Amino acid sequence: MRATLAGVLGLDVSLLQSGMGGVAGSELACAVSNAGAAGCAGGYKLVDGALSTMLERLTAGTDRPVGVNLIPEVVGPDELIRQVAQVLDETPQRVHLSFFGMPDDAVFERVVAAGRDLVVQVGTAEDGVRAAGQGAVVVAQGIEAGGHLLGTARRDDLLAVLRARLPEACLVASGGIGSPEDAVRALAAGADGVLLGTAFVVAHESRAHTEFKAAVTAADETHTVITDVYEIGWPGRRHRVLATAVTADPAQPKKFIGKTVVEGKPYLVPRFSSAVPTDATSGRIEEMAMYCGQSCSAVSEEISAADVVAAFARVLPGGEVVRNEKRVESNVSR
Repeated sequence: MRATLAGVLGLDVSLLQSGMGGVAGSELACAVSNAGAAGCAGGYKLVDGALSTMLERLTAGTDRPVGVNLIPEVVGPDELIRQVAQVLDETPQRVHLSFFGMPDDAVFERVVAAGRDLVVQVGTAEDGVRAAGQGAVVVAQGIEAGGHLLGTARRDDLLAVLRARLPEACLVASGGIGSPEDAVRALAAGADGVLLGTAFVVAHESRAHTEFKAAVTAADETHTVITDVYEIGWPGRRHRVLATAVTADPAQPKKFIGKTVVEGKPYLVPRFSSAVPTDATSGRIEEMAMYCGQSCSAVSEEISAADVVAAFARVLPGGEVVRNEKRVESNVSR
């Protein structure tokens, strides 16, 4: 029988939280993990002391399985290896590595050799097959998803292709999942669990700016657009965001429209920056990149991360049976 996501990662609920850079800090990740799902902190471009500080908060905040999300195409191969090495050296085995997009083979080999659980989000069947070959949980991202898009297929279409090619792999659905009913449909399409992003943007523990949260809860899917205008810091990748004056008029000047702070370090925010507005951001929030999936139609209020997990727990498979089997095997081996 195919394993559930919960069984593979040792969770109570087959649910992943998206490791959204800026929004998904250690507070959100720990809250999700403590509720029985898999939280994930956004590593984004953090390295050295800044990454260490985040990892310290993450491992102190939960003793449950939790992840760190890294983005190969944003940092490049050398810096990615540094990030991976830090995560492996500075965190316990219960911290898994999550990649948005495909890393190089050397990165796969390093994570697998360390015995860490591995999650890889993909937008194409070819990448999904390659990631599964490395033993990864494969997250199939459809174009319904908020944020940067890894492919051009709809979620269930990609799931169907991956399931046909990978009958035994652990597949997770991503994109357009804002309600338990959406999750049920994703399971019926072949998923072993789901990943949520937009639903956690508006969680109490999210670091999204209050104006960002309010815009998401007020929106429906017709308020989202796929564009490539927020390209400073992450060029060459389409993204789904809430429609703004910037998406409506990409010819505006690339001047500074705000300020933000990341791990204690201040930065200016230019118009067309890929950075999200967080609780440390000031300025013209309404012009910034507010990543939002079509699932916003089902997201209408700010609630706790634990409440989000609880709402989905009643329809998603758990991992108790698999974990008990692992405990028995462990006891026998001793």
